[in-house]
Amino acid sequence: MRKTVVRRGLAGIAAVAAASALTMASGGVAHAVGTPTGFGAGTTGGGNAAVTTVTTGSALVSAMKASGAAVIRVQGMVSFTGMQDVASNKTIIGVGASSGIQGGGGLDIDGATNVIIQNLNLKGGSDDLINVQDSSTKIWIDHNTFNDSADGALDIKRGSDFITVSFNKFQNHDKTMLLGHSDDNGSQDRGHLRVTYHHNWFAGTTQRHPRVRFGNPVHVYNNYYQGVTSYGVASTMEAGVLVEANYFENTNRACDLGQGDSPAGNLVQRNNTLVGSGACANTGTGVNAIPYSYTAESASAARTNVINGAGAGKIA
Repeated sequence: MRKTVVRRGLAGIAAVAAASALTMASGGVAHAVGTPTGFGAGTTGGGNAAVTTVTTGSALVSAMKASGAAVIRVQGMVSFTGMQDVASNKTIIGVGASSGIQGGGGLDIDGATNVIIQNLNLKGGSDDLINVQDSSTKIWIDHNTFNDSADGALDIKRGSDFITVSFNKFQNHDKTMLLGHSDDNGSQDRGHLRVTYHHNWFAGTTQRHPRVRFGNPVHVYNNYYQGVTSYGVASTMEAGVLVEANYFENTNRACDLGQGDSPAGNLVQRNNTLVGSGACANTGTGVNAIPYSYTAESASAARTNVINGAGAGKIA
């Protein structure tokens, strides 16, 4: 089912940025900007709860672990070590274009629900930059910039569900996005791992954009793959992935079936643009219907909107 919905294209991004700037200039507080499309629809995070502004890693860790709904504004680049938990009903949002987390720490959304992560620069992680696991649901990861961690930039696994990943920029990274952590975890993962990936920018990254196990359907649309050195999307181990209206530019292989020791999954591709790129391998069947309304832009329009709108600093 597809119908016209509001999209954040060039005009929309400018309007959002202007509204956010007006809010801050008038002495107000910044809550999450916009609402998610796709499987993460309805995620509200901290909503209109009390706002906390943090300027240190220790303050951020304390605020995001606390019970109850909260909006946490991160001002400047903060540091902490290890993977630190994010509790349910939280919005974590960076202030301006230059706020976020560096120096080894990562966000662990573990058994949580209703979480928004927006407008952060995430870099230099000693593990994952963001890890979503253990049946976490209603998660929206939006307008962040991911750069250089020891493992995944954004991994989603262990029965997590109803998630949207949108308008992020990934760069200087190898194992970018894993969806489903192992071939022998089907008892927990079947019927879950439903994720929408749209309007993300993969700039010179290597692999896993995403690499999918079990999730069906997984929707990958209107993303921009620029200079990806191994492969874009991989469908493996019972997965069903719709790859739609993406722009693949100088990408070694747009789509793979199977990866490593994992057998081929199912993949349907349509309306993608490939420029200087290898083929998008597909089975043509085996992908469940997308259960929500959306409008896919043309691949070329999506490329323009991603370049102008993806990453931290593009909404505030």
